[in-house]
Amino acid sequence: MARIWARTNCAFNNSGRGKCQTGNCGGLLLCPKPIRQHGLFDISLVDGFNVPMEFSPTSNGCTRGIKCAQDINTQCPNELRAPGGCHNPCTVFKTDQYCCNSGRCGPTNLSKFFKDWCRDAYSYPKEDQQVLLLA
Repeated sequence: MARIWARTNCAFNNSGRGKCQTGNCGGLLLCPKPIRQHGLFDISLVDGFNVPMEFSPTSNGCTRGIKCAQDINTQCPNELRAPGGCHNPCTVFKTDQYCCNSGRCGPTNLSKFFKDWCRDAYSYPKEDQQVLLLA
């Protein structure tokens, strides 16, 4: 699975160093390439939200696209507001309830906020494992 994320309000120098208001990639213009697995794609709000997005498959037998087309920034709870986006709860509160560091966790009031706006997106760190268990 490749990771794709939107970056906003970026400024880089000639050597490719700089920063973005949202979606920063370690201060680099070119992000390190992730390991790719073909045929898999998802949208995750686990790391927060900055811009609406939609993905539509074009091959490999996939017929259903996924999207998070709502502008969550305008509805973001006050405690998660960030310049140009909406933080994830783990970044703000740094607790096991939101970060799932113990290996066990479930949906929270804040992950449910994200899920209500974007049904296709993962909304908390271990949600993908829960989906696999239910499949």
